[in-house]
Amino acid sequence: MTDSDCRYGTVREVRLDFAEAVRATEAALQAEGFGVLCQIDIQAKLKEKLGVASPRYVILGACNPPLAQQALAHDVNVGLLLPCNAVVYERDGRTYVGVVDAATMLAVTGSNTLAPVAQQVTERLGRVLDAVAAAAK
Repeated sequence: MTDSDCRYGTVREVRLDFAEAVRATEAALQAEGFGVLCQIDIQAKLKEKLGVASPRYVILGACNPPLAQQALAHDVNVGLLLPCNAVVYERDGRTYVGVVDAATMLAVTGSNTLAPVAQQVTERLGRVLDAVAAAAK
């Protein structure tokens, strides 16, 4: 499995079916201290609101309370960039899991004091991807 980097996150193809990948991602987030605050089923919403058929796609809004508190203590408006998102989706019969690069996202604040928190989040989310990939073996 190789990572596919985008400017604001990392996506990895995993050898799990969609439902297994969602469960594995939720479990890996929990193991890294994140709670899943919301699960947005994009496929269902597009069907409901637009009548459009689309591949399965779920956004998991995750929060690590101690790290969120540290970030908010530095900048109360950083809540505009929270929670940290992970995605699970299907494309061409394959399943992918992606996580946000918190360091890149929080860089928009221009605050160097947020960099250590952002780096911790990015490292933890990287381990989430590793754990989901390992669950596929």
